[in-house]
Amino acid sequence: MPINPAEVAHRAASDAELVAWVDAHDQLLGALPRAELRERGLIGRCTFILLFNRAGELCVHRRTLSKALYPGYWDVAAGGMVGYLESYEDSAARELEEELGVSGVALRFHEKFHFDQPGNRLWCAVFSAVWDGPLRLQPEEVMEARFMPVAQAQQESARLPYCPDSLVALQRYLANTV
Repeated sequence: MPINPAEVAHRAASDAELVAWVDAHDQLLGALPRAELRERGLIGRCTFILLFNRAGELCVHRRTLSKALYPGYWDVAAGGMVGYLESYEDSAARELEEELGVSGVALRFHEKFHFDQPGNRLWCAVFSAVWDGPLRLQPEEVMEARFMPVAQAQQESARLPYCPDSLVALQRYLANTV
C-alpha cells in the first residue's frame, strides 16, 4: 500500500520537531529533534491518553503507515512526544485534539512510568478522558478508530500488531484503577 504524500511531509516535520530530552530520572536535559533522540537512543517524554466513552469502551485506533515507530499498528491510546518546555498535561490535551479531534474534556492524570525498548526510550504520563462525541481523525497519523470493550482490545493485541508502549500504559492503568 503506497504512503500518502501528505503523510510523508507530516513525518518529515514530525522528525524535525524539538522534543523534551530527559535523563533516567525524568529531569529535563534539553531539546532535540525527535529523529535524533530516537537515533541516539536517548530518553524523551511522551503522553498516553486512554479515551473512553460513557459505556466504558476504549477508543482504539490504527496508526498510519508513515509513522516512524509501529507503522500500521493498532494503538489503545492517543498521545505522543512532549515538546520542549511543554508540560505533560498540555501535551496530552494537544495530542488528543490533534489525533482524534477531541478537545475541552477533563483529562485525569494517573501516573508516570519509564518505558525502555531499543529505539523507544520514554518517560510516559498516563491520562484518561471520557468522550461521547464524534471523532475527527488526523489523516496523517490515524487511519481508523473505533470504541470497543477493553477486554476485546486486550484479546486483539494477542493476535494483531498493537503498540507495546501504549499496551503497558493500559495495563498499568487497569492494575491501578480496578
